[in-house]
Amino acid sequence: MIVVTGGAGFIGSNFVLDWCAGTDEPVVNLDKLTYAGNLANLAALEGDARHEFVRGDIGDFELVRTLLRTHRPRAVLNFAAESHVDRSIHGPGDFIQTNIVGTFQLLEAVREYWGMLEGEDKAAFRFLHVSTDEVYGSLEADDPAFRETDRYAPNSPYSASKAASDHLVRAYCHTYGLPVLTTNCSNNYGPYHFPEKLIPLCIHNALAGKPLPIYGDGRQVRDWLYVKDHCAAIRRVLEAGRVGEVYNVGGWNEKANLDVVHTLCAILDALRPRADGRSYREQIAFVTDRPGHDRRYAIDAGKLERELGWKPAETFETGIEKTVRWYLDHQDWVQGVTSGAYRDWTLRQYGA
Repeated sequence: MIVVTGGAGFIGSNFVLDWCAGTDEPVVNLDKLTYAGNLANLAALEGDARHEFVRGDIGDFELVRTLLRTHRPRAVLNFAAESHVDRSIHGPGDFIQTNIVGTFQLLEAVREYWGMLEGEDKAAFRFLHVSTDEVYGSLEADDPAFRETDRYAPNSPYSASKAASDHLVRAYCHTYGLPVLTTNCSNNYGPYHFPEKLIPLCIHNALAGKPLPIYGDGRQVRDWLYVKDHCAAIRRVLEAGRVGEVYNVGGWNEKANLDVVHTLCAILDALRPRADGRSYREQIAFVTDRPGHDRRYAIDAGKLERELGWKPAETFETGIEKTVRWYLDHQDWVQGVTSGAYRDWTLRQYGA
């Protein structure tokens, strides 16, 4: 069996759902259930004996130690993280606590557990750490895409905290021999994405007749990765990745934020037209840019394709249409997560 941390969040819950759809191997899911962790994401697994949910913090050494000794997993996959740049600017303390201190405590518990294993169990064990392309910093328009050998240059409290966690994971491999794997992914999108990030926020606001807030001039470029492609990449890295290696996971889809929103508007115009017949593009509103906003990210996922044979199954065009359709078909889920606390956050961040 495996242990997944952060498995009620966006990427983690998609991974758990896909894992249970593709294998009978049990998974223990540890999640603190902060604002972005949602058990409704996992409703399809209710009553499924292969999935055990435990509410708890990766920073709780004794809890993690007990889980590992009780369930004796062959792998631990760490998705748990505070991940929103804007929130890290307003309140960096939570990011330091979860992403750095929490990862340290998790590594300590895993190191102790791994040290108790013997023979084939010890040789086969893996700790897979899920991270972000933001640790590499920002690119100029003509710079090559991020490679695994690029130096780290994080520019926000969020990316700095993730960079620190990556360094801890690497150090535990080098110093203690812990068999680790690290993945650094580009911007994910897809089902169960909490509606504070660009794509789900704009879908939600468009349908509600609210402005679609775009930072600055909207020309910031990101590489977009459909979340289920990301999950497939993680499964492949867990299966065949080389211990101690880093694998960049990207969608080969560089898009400016404004172009992404234009695409969303076009799909919504076709699938859920406004009552007045006008385009959702009329709701676009440019807002003051984020402090220190990185201009461009891009991922070179060539190593993952060369070594492990993975490449994304979705283009941006196919993935984004699936995403919009999912949100249109799951408005009950959207209503469930857009609580008063969420509305207060978006008002503070983007204004009226």
